[in-house]
Amino acid sequence: IKHLTHLASFSNMTNMHTRNLALVWAPNLLRSKEIEAVGCNGDAAFLEVRVQQLVIEFILNHVDQIFSN
Repeated sequence: IKHLTHLASFSNMTNMHTRNLALVWAPNLLRSKEIEAVGCNGDAAFLEVRVQQLVIEFILNHVDQIFSN
């Protein structure tokens, strides 16, 4: 997660802001075995990915508070 935050710091060059990084990485970081087992598609799959994206985006935007020592 901290590496993704580091990548986001170069967003002015890469256009990979935390929102874009979250969209790309969320399905891998928050894989749902239940959704995979059911074979979710259409609106339900879109909603699942959207929720995952919001969670990862929040974590990326607050990584220092969440993972402070």
